[in-house]
Amino acid sequence: MSAFDRLADASRHPVSRRRMLGALAGAAAFGAAWPLGRSAGAALLAGRIKQSVCLWCYNGYLTKKKMSLDDFAAACAKLGLKSIELVGPDQWPTLKKHGLVCAMSPSPDNNIPKGLNRVAHHEKCLAGIRKAIDAAADAGFPNVICFSGNREGMDDQEGLANCVVALKKIAPYAEKKKITVCLEFLNSIDHKDYMADSTKWCVELVHRVGSPRVKVLYDIYHAAMMKEDPLADIQKHHECWGHYHTGGYPGRNEIDDTQKLDYRKLMQAIAESGYQGYVGQEFVPKRPDALKSLEQAVAICDV
Repeated sequence: MSAFDRLADASRHPVSRRRMLGALAGAAAFGAAWPLGRSAGAALLAGRIKQSVCLWCYNGYLTKKKMSLDDFAAACAKLGLKSIELVGPDQWPTLKKHGLVCAMSPSPDNNIPKGLNRVAHHEKCLAGIRKAIDAAADAGFPNVICFSGNREGMDDQEGLANCVVALKKIAPYAEKKKITVCLEFLNSIDHKDYMADSTKWCVELVHRVGSPRVKVLYDIYHAAMMKEDPLADIQKHHECWGHYHTGGYPGRNEIDDTQKLDYRKLMQAIAESGYQGYVGQEFVPKRPDALKSLEQAVAICDV
């Protein structure tokens, strides 16, 4: 199946990032251009938070509207976004055309269930991370994603130790290339049995690896799903978080007053921590006009 076919297949089924990650080699065009006027300038934002958006969340919307990646990127730039993330290198020229980066780059052969918590996966996963580091460094992009993997009966401390071993191996190369490798915090309800599902585990990972280029992708929605306290954990452990993702809790939809998290307060805490990276909007729009939902989210997070 071609990259385009994999992406199209993901569009025909309920949206999930797990499926979308499998299609990330995806084609740069989804169909006819969306008639967005490009003459208007980008929105003027306060800019304390550099905002990004995850492409997979809009896959169904783009297909329905027959909107190309080129026009989606133009719309994102107009809204004041700085990045579209979790897209493959073949799509990066389109991002760059609109002054955007890919703030979180995928890494080949790294997937949610089979990650770094098993030594048997290290060679393949680390080769993919190294390849992604090279591509991101060449493009001038900041981060590469990876995953702990599922427990499958493994003790959390054993899995933590194995992840530390793997990340210590790649850390010197990441430091040399000035790329941050981010292992993602996911809840183990949506992603059943996923190991890196607690603040405590993730913080210990970062401290034990001890590299400025190995951090955690702190997903606020996933943390809330695990009954963590995102505001307190941003304030207390911000040095461990290399990247942030949003998502309405519960439901993973719009981040407005239809859900329980105060995203404006969370963004203020991130800004006050001195964070210089990106915050990726990773909610799945529930409303018909997904771009209006994205515009609203950008305004909420512009502190």
